[in-house]
Amino acid sequence: MLIFDAHLDLALNGVDWNRDLRQCVDDIRAQEITFEMTDLGRQTNVLSFPELRFSKVAVCLATLLARQEQQINHSFGWTSPHACYGMAHAHLAYYRAMELDGYLKPIKTRAELKYHFDTYQAEPNTTPLGFILTMEGADPLLTPKTVFEFHEAGLRALGLTHYGTNRYGGGTRSEVGLSLDAIELLDHCEELGITIDMTHLSDVSFWQVAKHFQGRVHASHQNARAICNWQRQFSDEQIQFVIERDGVLGVALDVIMLQDGLVRGKTKPIATLERAVDQIDYICQLSGSIRHVGLGSDLDGGYGYEQTPADLNRYRDLQSMVSIMQSRGYPSQDIEDFCHGNWLRFFGEALPAT
Repeated sequence: MLIFDAHLDLALNGVDWNRDLRQCVDDIRAQEITFEMTDLGRQTNVLSFPELRFSKVAVCLATLLARQEQQINHSFGWTSPHACYGMAHAHLAYYRAMELDGYLKPIKTRAELKYHFDTYQAEPNTTPLGFILTMEGADPLLTPKTVFEFHEAGLRALGLTHYGTNRYGGGTRSEVGLSLDAIELLDHCEELGITIDMTHLSDVSFWQVAKHFQGRVHASHQNARAICNWQRQFSDEQIQFVIERDGVLGVALDVIMLQDGLVRGKTKPIATLERAVDQIDYICQLSGSIRHVGLGSDLDGGYGYEQTPADLNRYRDLQSMVSIMQSRGYPSQDIEDFCHGNWLRFFGEALPAT
């Protein structure tokens, strides 16, 4: 089954983590073992470009992720808006380099999306991985008007916040609302046709975006709070909002979003991919159909298989979700819609025509 994955931090791995994603998963792991790289997420990566091709990933949303942090004694994030801006451009340059080398193909319009997916179906062994550019956390935007520059470079989706707070509002593990700059930024995104990713918004910020922004919305990697009960997940009311706005929610495979009470780096994952399919079931029950759920794996998003479902050791293993859905009685068309059809429809509408 061909895959459309709505959230992959490819540049974070290629630039920030200095991984050569042209290599196979085992070679990347071996190098990090050899050099005794023992930070969480090292030696346990689950993806690379060859792995994604083997796993039949045709299209993804690839992130620009440069989060501003107050502390300087950290291994993730940058200390000024200017450094975030610079790192986002480094991520752009990485994607351009991978395009020049034949590994990636940028997708900016509806026509390009359709052409790329049709080509991948016909020639899966030679067609590059197609990607739509998204920004996870608006920290690289020096001012709201900076979004025009990134839109020109291909940005088609944007999440305002990540963990904590930033200049645009409150994110995960906060209850801060939007700033005035966020209102201007949302206006520009609506003008440009950029879809807003509701993932990682605080509850307060979520409902403020819902009230102010009239463009297309989605949730790239977002599970249900009713299944894993902490603030990173959506309440039923938030899920219903995305459904009512004809958005799609991507089931995430970070086990901290599947297993109640898991502590990063301390608790061993026991939840399996069955739990991820529970997320599909739950959204289908709220919406009445498969139409509003897809995949947003977030795999290798600053962690490795120490923080994935217990039966997922590398990316290809998520294909077993297909057999789990079959065992639960999902028809073939519903499985296809989950794997790629719903995201293809959504971005086939949300992207500019030309």
